[in-house]
Amino acid sequence: MQAPDRNGKLAYEEWGDPKGYPVFLLHGTPGSRLGPKPRTFDLHKLGIRLIAYDRPGYGDSDRHPGRRVADGARDVAAIADALNLKQYSVVGRSGGGPHALACAALSPDRVASAAAVVSVAPPDAEGLEWMGGMAESNVMTYSMMARHSPDLSQVGALLARNAEAIRRNPSSLLSSLNEEMPPADRLVVEDAGIRDLLLLNYLSAVGERIEEADVKGQPPEPTGWVDDLVSFREPWGFQPQDIQGVPVLLWHGEQDVFSPVSHFWWLADHIPGASAVLQPSAAHFAALPALPRILAWVRDKAF
Repeated sequence: MQAPDRNGKLAYEEWGDPKGYPVFLLHGTPGSRLGPKPRTFDLHKLGIRLIAYDRPGYGDSDRHPGRRVADGARDVAAIADALNLKQYSVVGRSGGGPHALACAALSPDRVASAAAVVSVAPPDAEGLEWMGGMAESNVMTYSMMARHSPDLSQVGALLARNAEAIRRNPSSLLSSLNEEMPPADRLVVEDAGIRDLLLLNYLSAVGERIEEADVKGQPPEPTGWVDDLVSFREPWGFQPQDIQGVPVLLWHGEQDVFSPVSHFWWLADHIPGASAVLQPSAAHFAALPALPRILAWVRDKAF
């Protein structure tokens, strides 16, 4: 399904109980509306109407050049308008986490509750060494993008190669991250069901946007992926401490090397009244099996 937006079309899907409580699930980076989610049976048991969409530039959504994290709140509101939803909750995992916080900060009249799961903190987070403790692959990529003057040609070429590898073999991204993953992450992604969902997610994110290569014969740039990374390192368009009156859950694995735990502690210290849940034995991908509990939390806090 598609919702109109002033910057183009937004592709979205729905699962679960059509009469249940509406919750937007915001995908990671790279990702798509087809990313990992609880089974339909479990969503019905939870009484959840789950809605997910492709952020601009991913999957079937049109690109929004120069988008900021704050624009995620407008995207979600546009889909909610198309569905005639006056109130809803949001859950963002990994790269979706900052966008969930944007919804809580900028749409407090419509967002009843929010969860940011294994999220990064803003690039201007005072006192935080932003790339401290990150996996080397993340450090390398983000180092190409000095704040306010990102080298988009360099990062675009790198991600274009990664996207082409995903198109040829969807498991290539997980394979490339395998050495950096702590044992807790390897255990999660070895689950056949979760792994299949992740591979579908990555392929949908970049594989459905086959475009003409440029005249130099380079693979097409994965615009959603590039725009996500740039948006995380530029000012978000709001401050987490701006969130007032919206219940917020922060969920994190202490062993996370893709969104280090220092980001979790910074957000917990700066979002008024946030509920902070830290799992000592978990890492980044443990957020996937935890989704049913997180969805139950936002549902319950909405009433």
